[in-house]
Amino acid sequence: MAVLENIRKRTTVLILIIGLALFAFVISGVFTSSNFGGDKVGSSVAEINGEDISIDEFRQEVEVASNRIGPTASNMQVVNQVWENKIRKTILGEQFEDLGIGIEQDQIVDFLRTTGYAQNPQFQDQNGQFDANMFKQTVADWKVNNPAQYEAWLQTEAEIVQLAKEQTYFNMVKAGVGATLKEGELDYKLANEKMDIKYVRVPYTSIPDSTITVTKSEIADYVSKHKEEYKQDPARDLQYVFFQEKPSEADEAAIKEEITKLLDDTIEYNSQTDRNDTIRGFRNTKDVAAFLDRYSDTKFDTIFKAKKNLPSSVADTLMSLNIGQIYGPYKDGDSYKISKMIARKPNGSVKASHILLAYEGATRANPEVKRTKEEAEAKAKELLREAKKSGVVFSTLARDNSDGPSAPNGGDLGYFQRGVMVPAFNDFAFGNSEGSIGMVETDFGFHVIKIDDKEDVVQIATVSREIVASEETINTLFTNATKFEMETTDDESAFSTLAKEGNYVVRPVNKIKALDENLPGLPNQRNIVQWAFNGDTEVGDIKRFNINNGYAVVQLTGSYAEGVMSAEDASVLVLPKIRKERKAAKIIAANKGKDMSAIASDNGVSVSNASALTVKSPTIPGAGSEPVVVGTAYGMAEGATSGLIEGNTGIFKIEIVKKTEAPKLDNYSVYANALKTGAAARVNTAVYNALKEGAEIEDKRATFY
Repeated sequence: MAVLENIRKRTTVLILIIGLALFAFVISGVFTSSNFGGDKVGSSVAEINGEDISIDEFRQEVEVASNRIGPTASNMQVVNQVWENKIRKTILGEQFEDLGIGIEQDQIVDFLRTTGYAQNPQFQDQNGQFDANMFKQTVADWKVNNPAQYEAWLQTEAEIVQLAKEQTYFNMVKAGVGATLKEGELDYKLANEKMDIKYVRVPYTSIPDSTITVTKSEIADYVSKHKEEYKQDPARDLQYVFFQEKPSEADEAAIKEEITKLLDDTIEYNSQTDRNDTIRGFRNTKDVAAFLDRYSDTKFDTIFKAKKNLPSSVADTLMSLNIGQIYGPYKDGDSYKISKMIARKPNGSVKASHILLAYEGATRANPEVKRTKEEAEAKAKELLREAKKSGVVFSTLARDNSDGPSAPNGGDLGYFQRGVMVPAFNDFAFGNSEGSIGMVETDFGFHVIKIDDKEDVVQIATVSREIVASEETINTLFTNATKFEMETTDDESAFSTLAKEGNYVVRPVNKIKALDENLPGLPNQRNIVQWAFNGDTEVGDIKRFNINNGYAVVQLTGSYAEGVMSAEDASVLVLPKIRKERKAAKIIAANKGKDMSAIASDNGVSVSNASALTVKSPTIPGAGSEPVVVGTAYGMAEGATSGLIEGNTGIFKIEIVKKTEAPKLDNYSVYANALKTGAAARVNTAVYNALKEGAEIEDKRATFY
């Protein structure tokens, strides 16, 4: 009822929005677009190493994947998943063709034996083992009697063939991966040869950033010399104001007033009988379920609930109500509510623990249990006596002796209401007081039961009305968004100024990519991203977008072309590196030729010690990760002193106090094998990434999605 009323309230604004949308559609020129009515026949969504990927084929795969994944993923997430699969199949497919890798039916069968498909009961014999003949018969039967299942299997089979080919290909690469005993010996030494050093460090932070001047031309020169490090994809910067559809204080007050009126009886004129009828309010209604069906956003919940299952902010108040007593209206989340106590069951929920002693032949016993009924009963009585002793922890007895699935939890069954457990168990739980311990027999076996707690449960009827924006509020929001769009379009440079005057929050979004769909604060806004990357959209342009719960007025503030970053864009990344280089040069120049004590004295630092350093763990206490420093130490002799070393966090000078060689081993095959295993484990990812990086891929997805 309440939902229908809200829909009727929004009718005017919905018509207005639809009308404006249609108007915008007509004037946008889409009817004259060459792409209207579909894409050109033969158009491609990508080109991978010279091979065109048909958009029609790609869309079919997206549709299949979308049906398989369901609503848990957005359309772009599905598109991206299909895209990655398509690249993988194409790139590896070229390798398979060059090497002549193919998969025959027998190979598919062998592959199935080692995968989860072998667990399909339709492919198993009477002993639960994978049977190649059963598999072939099942697929043949699908082809004749279940075409849909057969088509699904063909897709699965194609995936299996791809996986099998990949397995064959990567196994061929792994066959060439190895490690010699010498490599194993070196790896052992790098991990176990230890060094004790004395060192002095002059940190880069000892020179303030403000003393290092870096010009724009120097940044540009640095970028030019390191182009590979500062490549960028096409990107855009935006800023937007979000006009969120949310109820005003007046709307909230109106909802509260509406629900309050439902409390008491009202008089309504009945035209059929030509008389006034008394309509019972929530306080006096005799049919709570019918009343909630008519006036509430939620139906009558007949389930009895404990205090912990009620809204925490009002749980104490609701539990204290008498039968028929009402509380409210009160606000709970995004709704106003009025609650009425309908019924109460004192001690209606019991928390219990038990120890189950099953026996062979019990109706519902675990078939693996072999003890007799007499043995089970005797054991149960023994445990009952033990459980009643002072100081005995029941949960420990249950954990060590129970046959039930709750044994790992100390026999804890949690809270349950009357009728949930089997009759004998139920009768004991609800017929005895908290703390009681006793024994009963059920179809499961013998139970030693301890009643841990009891609590009241209540049945409460609640009238609920969601707090939603009124038609007046929605119309005002639309007017404000439209006005802001028009004013900012007239003066693009005044976007932030006008937002400030209207008390609107401007939210910047930096470096979005062509295939992004989520903006900070605005998820699933693919249309905004497409507009930003449209060739006709220029920096400074502004547009209003209708979104799920309001409007976003968006301005394009920056555009980045594919290629090398400009000096301005790269400055935030380059500045710290140039400053570090300059600081390193200054520190080295100021301390050249000095011994460790002089360096420490002149720079206000101290000489420190570090022990048991290894190349495999190049962390110096007090300095952090310093692989260059530790690596230099590894190559020095005991007692030697280094020159000035440029480290991660500062300039170092070190002295080797002691070097401890790793104990020699008779054989280093364990370490060689570990290196080989590690290298083999990286093959699949490393080889594919290398092939992908070397491939020529032209991505046209943004044109279609």
